[in-house]
Amino acid sequence: MAVTRGRSKGAAEQVAERAENKLYPIKHYVRIIIIISISALILDLIISFATIAIVKQQSARDLRDTAYLYINRINGDFSYINHFMGWTLANDDNVNIMNTHELNDTEFIKANDMLFRRFVELQKSYDRNYNFFLFFSEKDIMLNVAPMGLTYKEFQELKGQMNTYMDKSVGYDPFYSRWSTVQLDGTFYILNVFLYHGNYMICLIAADDLIEPLRQINLGEKGYASLWTEDGSLVTSPMSNNGKPAHIEQDRYAWLMPFQTKTTVKGEFDNASFFVRLVIQFGAFEKIMIAQLLIMLMAVIVACSLSFIMLYFRNKVLQPIKSFSYNLAFWTEDGEPIDIASNNIAELEKANKQFTGLVQQIKTYKIDIYEREIEKQRIQLDYMKLQIKPHFFLNCLTTIHSMAQMDMTEEIQQMAMSTSIYFRYIFQNGQDFVRMEDEIEHVRIYLEIQKNRYRDAFLYRIEGAEHVPDLPIPPLVLQTFIENAIKYAVSRDQKSLISLIVRRRRIGDEIATVIRITDTGPGFPSHVLEKLRQRLPLDQTHGTRIGIMNTIQRLESLYGGRAHVRFRNRAGGGADVTLYLPELPAHPSETGGQPNASIARR
Repeated sequence: MAVTRGRSKGAAEQVAERAENKLYPIKHYVRIIIIISISALILDLIISFATIAIVKQQSARDLRDTAYLYINRINGDFSYINHFMGWTLANDDNVNIMNTHELNDTEFIKANDMLFRRFVELQKSYDRNYNFFLFFSEKDIMLNVAPMGLTYKEFQELKGQMNTYMDKSVGYDPFYSRWSTVQLDGTFYILNVFLYHGNYMICLIAADDLIEPLRQINLGEKGYASLWTEDGSLVTSPMSNNGKPAHIEQDRYAWLMPFQTKTTVKGEFDNASFFVRLVIQFGAFEKIMIAQLLIMLMAVIVACSLSFIMLYFRNKVLQPIKSFSYNLAFWTEDGEPIDIASNNIAELEKANKQFTGLVQQIKTYKIDIYEREIEKQRIQLDYMKLQIKPHFFLNCLTTIHSMAQMDMTEEIQQMAMSTSIYFRYIFQNGQDFVRMEDEIEHVRIYLEIQKNRYRDAFLYRIEGAEHVPDLPIPPLVLQTFIENAIKYAVSRDQKSLISLIVRRRRIGDEIATVIRITDTGPGFPSHVLEKLRQRLPLDQTHGTRIGIMNTIQRLESLYGGRAHVRFRNRAGGGADVTLYLPELPAHPSETGGQPNASIARR
C-alpha cells in the first residue's frame, strides 16, 4: 500500500513537470516564425513608406516656400513696373515733348535720351531682361526706351500686333494693365500695355527669362519648372536641372498616387493670365522604394527557406529520433518512461531578442520624429511672428521716391526715420511678449507711415494705452488688425476713422485686457464674417488674410484657450474687432501644454 502511494506521488510529480516543460511540434515553431516574419515585414513596410513620405513632404514644402518667395518678388516687381510705366506715360514731360515733335527734331532726340536713361536705371534695379517700348499711335512710331533683347523680326512683329490691338474689332483689353502672354516669331513673351491719350507704354520679357531663377532650384533629376496660361497652354519649354528638356507626363493612374514620387506645385501671379507649375521629382525616392521592396522580397524568401529547412529537418531527423525516444522510454527497470529534458532552441530565442531590440529602436525613432515635429512647430511659430509682406516695404520706398521728386525734404526725413524704426522693431523683437507701451508706439508709427502715403484719407485715435504701459502683450498682434483696417476701410473718396481703445475689465472671476479696434469702412463681407464666427479657416490661396490666421494661431499657443477674438460689423458701418486677453499665468505649465485659443461670438 505504501509502495502504491509512493508510485502515485511520483507519477503526479512527473505529470506536473511535463506540463511545465511542454513540447511543441516543428509546425508550431514554423507558424510562429511565419507570423513574426510577416508582422516584422508589415511593420517595416509601414515605417519605410511613412519615412519616405515625411522626407518627401518636407522637401516639397521647402521647395514650395522657396518658389513662393520668388513669385512674391516677381509680383512686387510687376506692381512697381506698372506704377512706373503708368506714372511715366501720364506725367513725364519727355513723353509730351516727343508726342508734339517730329522724329528728327532736336527736342524729340533730347527727350528720348532722357527717357532712355530713366528706363536704363529701372533695368539696373530690377532685371535687364525687361524690354520697354513707347508707341505713338498717331505717328505710327514705336521706339525702345531701354536696351532691348529682341531681334529685328520680333520687334517688327510686336509693332504689327500693336497696330492690330488698336483695331476696335480686336481690342487690347486682354493686355491693358494686365500681364499676359504673346508669341513673337515662335517665342513666348510676357506683355503689359498702358494707354494714355493715344500713347502706349509697353513692357516685355521672355517667358523663359522670367522663370529662369526657378530652374536654378534643385527640383530633382526629373523635376522641372514651366509657365502655363489660364486655358492650359504651355508657354515655356520645361527644362530639368541638367539643362535637357523634361518630359511632361499626365497623371493617368490615380490609384498609383500614394506610390508616386512626383509632387506638383502651382503658383499664381497677381494681375496675370498665367501661372507657374513646379514638378518636384527626386529619383532617389524611387531607388529607395525599389531597394526597400527588394529587401522585403529577400526577407520573405529567407523566411520561406527557413520554414522549408525546419520541416525537412523534422521529417528527416526529428521524426526518427522521436520514434527512438518513444521506444527507449520502456527500457527502464520500473517500466516508467525516461524523462529527457527538452533543450531550448537558441536561434529562436536570439531572433526573439533581436525582434524586441528592433521594436525598441522603432519606438526610439518615433520619439525622435515627434521631437523634430515639435521643433519644427516652434520654428514655424517664430516665423509667423516675423512674417511681413514685401509690398509694404516697396510702398514705403515708392512714397519716399515720390516725395523726393516733389522736393519734400522734411517729409522724407520723417518718412525714412519712421520706416527705419518700424522695421527695427519687427526684426529685433524675438520675445513672446512685449510691453503695451512699445506695441502701441509701433502701431502709431505704422499709422503715421500710412498717413504719409494716404495724406488726409483717414484719421486715427488711440485711447487707454497710457494707463497700462507695462502690460505684456504678444508683439505685432495689434498691427495685424490695424493693417486690415487700412487695407479695407481707407479710401481716397471719403475720410475714414480708425480707433484703438484699451480697457481693463473684469470678466467672470478674472481681470482681462479688452482691446477694441474699429473703423468706418465697409466692414467685413458677409461670407468672411460668417466663417470667422463659425471658426472656419479663411481662404489663403492667394496669400490674403494670412495675418489674421497667424495671429489666431499665436494666441492659440500663448494663452492656453483663454484668449478670445470677436469679429462683427458696426451698426453704422465699419468693422469691429475686439480682443479679450486674460492675465498671464505665473508659470507656463499652467496653460496646460498645447493651448487652444478660440474666436468667440458674443
